Amino acid sequence: MNERATPQQEESGQHEHRLRPRPLARPSVDPASAATFGRPEGVEGSFDLLRGPDTHARPASPRSAPPPQSLTEAFGRQPGDEEVLLQRPEGQNTDGASPGPGGDDDEPLWTADDDPWRDPAAPAVLGKPALRDGAAADSDPQRPTGPLLSLPEVLFGRRVKPVALALLAIIALAIGAGGGAVGWAIATAGDSLTGELNIAEADAAKERPAGSVADIAQQVAPSVVSIEVEAGQAGGVGSGVVIDPEGYVLTNHHVVSRASRDDNAKVTVVFIDGTRTSGEVVGTDPKTDLAVLKVNVENPVVIEVGDSAELAPGDRVMAIGSPFGLENTVTEGIVSALNRPVTAPGENGDPPVTYDAIQTDAAINPGNSGGALVDFTGALVGINAMIRTAGSTGEGGSIGLGFAIPANQAVEISESLVRDGSMRHASLGVNAASVAANTSQGAQVRNVVPDGPAAGAGIEEGDVVVRVGERQVRNAAELTVAVREHEIGDEVPVRVVRGGRALTVEVTLGAD
Repeated sequence: MNERATPQQEESGQHEHRLRPRPLARPSVDPASAATFGRPEGVEGSFDLLRGPDTHARPASPRSAPPPQSLTEAFGRQPGDEEVLLQRPEGQNTDGASPGPGGDDDEPLWTADDDPWRDPAAPAVLGKPALRDGAAADSDPQRPTGPLLSLPEVLFGRRVKPVALALLAIIALAIGAGGGAVGWAIATAGDSLTGELNIAEADAAKERPAGSVADIAQQVAPSVVSIEVEAGQAGGVGSGVVIDPEGYVLTNHHVVSRASRDDNAKVTVVFIDGTRTSGEVVGTDPKTDLAVLKVNVENPVVIEVGDSAELAPGDRVMAIGSPFGLENTVTEGIVSALNRPVTAPGENGDPPVTYDAIQTDAAINPGNSGGALVDFTGALVGINAMIRTAGSTGEGGSIGLGFAIPANQAVEISESLVRDGSMRHASLGVNAASVAANTSQGAQVRNVVPDGPAAGAGIEEGDVVVRVGERQVRNAAELTVAVREHEIGDEVPVRVVRGGRALTVEVTLGAD
């Protein structure tokens, strides 16, 4: 803003520092706009409030009244004060010259002599913004800060009143408790699908009467073990049954066949309580797929052995073992057939496996081999050994046809293995194949062992064996098991069909 020159300054020429307004740009006005917005006739300057549009004389402008005495005393200069006018900052343009065409338009307004937005008659000029001493114009002023207090100083330095600390602790606890209460309320509120679950619990525990599946499993499971065999890069898992307090374990030959051929193979026996111990092969019988192991344990739980000859189709039985390595698995079923002759090829050059089996529909799978088949008194009636699978590969699981070696036969063979390390069976001295024709159904003799029991009795090639002792023979497997029911040296009547004629011969059985 400008300063007004005093009469003394006007006389001395000191009014040269007054700012001069820029020339006004007056664009041409069209007659219509001039007639609408122009000054009344005879008015040259500002609108005259004391004169109408048809008045030609203009009186002098009235002067404003002097300020009240109270305001003059409060805000006026005191007698003796030097009159000081607002000036431009030192070092700025004070010569009254207007900036040239090359002036910098970005400079602040107070750096220019001419201010088009200021009343030229105002007794003030623009000045730069007020700044604190020593502060830069483009920096933010920083408030002074006091020394920061550490935690020991706050707690033990008596820099804060104990009452304030106690109040602060109470506030913190209240905030924490409030937050916990809100969180608990949100967590327990849930939505329309959640809430509190009320369970109706039974008053009494489950009943397990004597003879129930659970009761029998608890009795028998400690005497059934899992067998792990490692032979180089190969291995296998099966099951076994402890049949003697000295640590003899009955299992299948095919479970430990690798260990019986390889002295470096490792056999590990795992009990129900997790105890692991090494086992040694005592003896095996590949023809009936049985084997006996010996483990060094104290006071093992021994299974009770029943009489498999007392079984009947329909009797309830349970299979206990480690199918697919799943230890202590219990399945239930019935005896679906008895005296079922089954045969299977031997492994790695072993002779064919043939035995008179107990057929059961209790679920038996790979890994159950060597495990226990027990009746509903908990007595051992069979050693699980084989299953019938669907398809030609034989790699499936149980289809409800499982076979177990009768306990009576298994115990007899295990006693021989423990005593002698091997087992010898009665033999007829022939090789036979199954036949079925209108005239006969049985096992046809393909060749006769020279100087064997059959040759001495007059049995010839082509004869069809249909009975051995009291047992009927319908196929080659049944011929084998019928002969093995007798002891070596027994004289047994054998009925054969030759040329359509039936005849019976007496044969003294030999050893295989």
